[in-house]
Amino acid sequence: MDDLQKAMYDQSRREFLRGSGLGLGSIALAGLLGCGNKNDKAMKQALSAAGIADENQPLVNPHFIPKAKRVIYLFQSGGPSQMELFDYKPKLYEMHGQEIPASVLGNARVSGMTSNQNGFPLAAPAASFNQYGAGGGYFSDLIPHTAGIADDITVVKSMFTEQINHEPAVIFTQTGNQLSGRPSIGSWISYGLGSLNNNLPSFIVLISKGGGDQPISNLAWSNGFLPSHHQGVQFMSGKDPVLYLSSPDGIEKLDRRRALNFIREFNLLQKDKWKDPEIDSRLNQYEMAYRMQMAVPEIADLSNEPQHILDMYGPDVKVPGSYAYNCLMARRLAEKDVRFIQLYHLGWDHHGKLSSGIRKATHQTDQASAALVKDLKQRGLLDDTLVIWGGEFGRTSFCQGKLTQEEFGRDHHPGAYSIWMAGGGVKSGLVYGATDDFAHNIVENKVHVHDFQATMLHLMGIDHEKFTYKSQGRRYRLTDVAGEVVHGLLA
Repeated sequence: MDDLQKAMYDQSRREFLRGSGLGLGSIALAGLLGCGNKNDKAMKQALSAAGIADENQPLVNPHFIPKAKRVIYLFQSGGPSQMELFDYKPKLYEMHGQEIPASVLGNARVSGMTSNQNGFPLAAPAASFNQYGAGGGYFSDLIPHTAGIADDITVVKSMFTEQINHEPAVIFTQTGNQLSGRPSIGSWISYGLGSLNNNLPSFIVLISKGGGDQPISNLAWSNGFLPSHHQGVQFMSGKDPVLYLSSPDGIEKLDRRRALNFIREFNLLQKDKWKDPEIDSRLNQYEMAYRMQMAVPEIADLSNEPQHILDMYGPDVKVPGSYAYNCLMARRLAEKDVRFIQLYHLGWDHHGKLSSGIRKATHQTDQASAALVKDLKQRGLLDDTLVIWGGEFGRTSFCQGKLTQEEFGRDHHPGAYSIWMAGGGVKSGLVYGATDDFAHNIVENKVHVHDFQATMLHLMGIDHEKFTYKSQGRRYRLTDVAGEVVHGLLA
C-alpha cells in the first residue's frame, strides 16, 4: 500500500475514533456475537447504540414481512422469442411475408444487424399455440411442460428495457445499470438479508453447458462496490463444484483448521495496521471455504434422490452442468436455504435458423424448468421461494435475413418481451400485460426492468427506495432512481 493510501486509511481511522466515543466496547462485543450476516446485524446495532452514523450497513430486519425467503432465477441468456413461446399472435400467421406496418414499427430502434435491410417482412411463429390452465393463457407446443404448470405461474408479457445489445442488456437486468461495476441482484440481497445457512454462500451461480456460445460475463454476478464476500460463488460442472475447495492429499481437516487460524492472526494484524475493510471479507471467505468443504459434497451427491424425482427433471439430470442437473441442484440449494440461486442458460440468440434453434433451447430447458416448480411445490418450498424465468430482451416479429419457413431469424427487440414468475408471493395462473397484434409494442401494463427489480425486492421484504449503499459520495440502489412495485403481480 503506498503512502497516499495509508494516509487515506489513517484519516478514516481518525474520523471513526472521533465519532465513536465510548462505543468501541460495544463494537468489539458485536464482533464476538456470531459470523456472517448475524455479525453484520450485531455490528449495526452496536454502531447505533454508540451513536455512530454509518449508513452502509445491512438491514437489521426487512422493511416489512417478506413473502419470499429465497430466489431461484432461471436466466435464459440471448433473448427468447416471445412469439414462439407465450405471446400468441394470429396476425403474424395471416401476414407472413408482408412488411410490418410503419405505424407499428414507428421510430423503434433496431440493431446494427438489421438496420441495413431493405425491408422488414413479418415472420409467422415457428410454433403452434393452445390455451392452458384456468386462466386460459396461451403456450406454444415447444413448451408442453411449462404449459402443464400454467396454474402455478404468472406470465408477464409486457416487460421492456432500453438495452438492445446482449452485454449491456444482461448487465442492466442483473445490476440495474447497463455499465459494469454495480452490484448484482444476488449481491444486493446477500448484503441486505445475509445468509440463512452458515455453511454455504448466500449467493450461488450455476451456468449450464451445451446451450450455445453466447458469452456470459461474471460481471453479471459481481458484488460491485459491496463487500466482496457478497459476490456470487460459481459452482462448476465436474468433480469439484467449487475450484480449489478440496484440501490437497495428505492434509487433514485439523491441519486445515490450524492453518486457517494462523492465517487469521496475520490478517488481523494487517487489519489493525491498515484498517482495510476488505480484510474482513477475506476472513469471511476463508472461513466459508472451510465450512463448504463438508457442505458442497453433500449438495452434489444425488445418490439419495428418488428415481421418480430424477425422471421428472429429464434424461440429462445426472449430467453435471446440464440445465436439468442445475435445476435439481437449485432445488437442493433452496432446501439448504441459500438466499439467491442464479442459473444461466445460453442458446437463445436466434438470428438465423430460429425454428431449429429454439426447439433445441426449449428441449433443453422446458421439462426441467417445470419440474423445478413442481418439485418445490410438493415439498412446501414454493410458497416462500420466488422462481423467475426469462432473458434480457425479446425478439422482433419481423425477419432478420432471408425469409423462409425454416431459415429465418429474429433480431433483438427491447420494446416487448415475456418472462414468467412463480411462488414467493406472486399470483398464480395469471397472464399480466399485453402487446399489440405484432408483439412489437406494449399496450397494457408495462413493466420496466426497474419495476421488475423493485417487485422482486418487495417480495423479499425490502423497500427498494430505502435500500441504498453509499459509494464514492453517492447513494446507490439496485433500481437506480426509478422503479415501481407492480402490485398487480402480488398475491
